[in-house]
Amino acid sequence: MSDTQQDSGSIRVAVLGAHGRMGRRAVDAISEAADIELVARLGSSDRLDAALDAGATHVLDLTVPEASPQNAAFAVEHGLHAVIGTSGWDASRREQLVAQLGQSPRVGVLIAPNFSLGSVVASAVAAKAARWFESVEVVELHHPDKADAPSGTAVRTAELIGQARAEAGVPASPDATRHDPHGARGAVVDGVHVHAVRLRGLHAHQEVLLGGPGEQLTVRHDAFDRGAYMPGVLLGLRAVASHPGLTYGLDGYLDLD
Repeated sequence: MSDTQQDSGSIRVAVLGAHGRMGRRAVDAISEAADIELVARLGSSDRLDAALDAGATHVLDLTVPEASPQNAAFAVEHGLHAVIGTSGWDASRREQLVAQLGQSPRVGVLIAPNFSLGSVVASAVAAKAARWFESVEVVELHHPDKADAPSGTAVRTAELIGQARAEAGVPASPDATRHDPHGARGAVVDGVHVHAVRLRGLHAHQEVLLGGPGEQLTVRHDAFDRGAYMPGVLLGLRAVASHPGLTYGLDGYLDLD
């Protein structure tokens, strides 16, 4: 990407994974946005170079965990800003991406475990509240076609909660369980128990349960279809160029204190 392209402020997007369910919705949303131009729709069999041929300044990666790191590396190498909505970006993968970005200091990359603005706000609220409650657990509920568990959103929420509680010096949630051969207590992420439900009829839902003596607070978010993610996708594309380096979580672009 030339300096002229970078300085023009134009947003020309190549969507990777454009033929998937999320990709198709993103293509429609980008096509309807007056300030963003869709220049390429790429599937798994298409060459990444096609994004360059189309004059893209940004890529939106909605592919699969196996392909996403390669796609991100390609974008960084060629000076394309990247918005990534693919799961599987654990700490080690993010560290590798940060190292790659060191060679391209003007490039911005956003990895968004969730594009729903409501979900991002709910997770931030839960993390803020978690330092004031003795107990906290996360329950995420999704459709049965979802491949990963716990969800990336639940992991991100638990990470935010764990960080907030550690900074406030809050001890671990009380739990007398000593025998759980079937894993009924769920996964543990940064000291927070996370439970995954997969049920026909659901789309994407999350509850953070916070408990103290004599009271309980529930922070819940519900997404009923993929339209909930499109405002966040567009926000990410509009903001990523002004945030060089790696941003993990759409909350990095919102003023959530």
